[in-house]
Amino acid sequence: MPHSWWPSATLATLHERAATVAALRGYFAAQQVCEVATPALLSYASSEPTLENLTLTNDSGGAPERWYLRTSPESAMKRLLSSGSGDIYQLGPVFRADERGRHHLLEFTLLEWYRVGFTLAQLMDDVESLLRAAGFARGVTRVTYDDLFTTHFGVSPHGLASTELAGLVARQPVELAPADRDDRALLFDCLYACVLEPALRAMGAVLLYDFPVELRAYARLSSSEPVVAARFELVVDGLELANGYHEILDADEQARCFEQDNATRLRRGLPRITPDQRWLAALTAGMPPCAGVALGIERLLMILHAYRHIDEVTSFADELDSSPE
Repeated sequence: MPHSWWPSATLATLHERAATVAALRGYFAAQQVCEVATPALLSYASSEPTLENLTLTNDSGGAPERWYLRTSPESAMKRLLSSGSGDIYQLGPVFRADERGRHHLLEFTLLEWYRVGFTLAQLMDDVESLLRAAGFARGVTRVTYDDLFTTHFGVSPHGLASTELAGLVARQPVELAPADRDDRALLFDCLYACVLEPALRAMGAVLLYDFPVELRAYARLSSSEPVVAARFELVVDGLELANGYHEILDADEQARCFEQDNATRLRRGLPRITPDQRWLAALTAGMPPCAGVALGIERLLMILHAYRHIDEVTSFADELDSSPE
């Protein structure tokens, strides 16, 4: 039986991982996308209500200081874009508190990239090309959120009344607190987990796009009717691999998103987060039109090589789970 110091992945798997990462870097080199490295330790926390930073504090020699391990390199990469970097990508560790399970790690590897001048459709093309470069040979279907939702609930998600939305959730095996019935993003997430995700599991590889505005995160809103959030998710066999946006360029609009985050956090009993002022300053200076996407490397490896647990593709998945012998 292996000792506690033994790797969680086999050496053969680590060679597979290295080959996949080399293929990804080769793809970006051929596309003339520049690799960058940005700090993992940040002075601003993520305000996204579904994410929680791991924090570091230093109280030696004066007032306590606090830093946050990044949940994504998004803010720093947008500062680079605003400084004129052009197309960029980054491959490195990110950290998310309270995420551990078959598909989750506290620390995992994220590939995030931005394409200047790309539309959402062009970025989806880019994702498919990247997958092929990594050895993914299956076809990818594109489905709008509206089509998927309407197929399974018989009604469009766009403009759906909160009472109707809560009524759909009430038919699922979940318990809602009274305050939850007005949390539209939470209601959509419940329906996704209970119905849409299992449906996607049977559909193979899917690019799900044009989300309801309640699920916009930091994506642009369309100028069409109904208004949709210009974002997509890559889902393979029910597992989310990547999340992409047609990016917000206006600092005031981004600031409103941060405030909406904080309103949601307050409703959910979470602390308010100070908005990232450097991110907003970069947008004020001017970020070029672009689209960006983040993809989880461990999950990609699970799909490429049919692994069932994320620990199987990670060198030392249990580093924080147990004590050494």
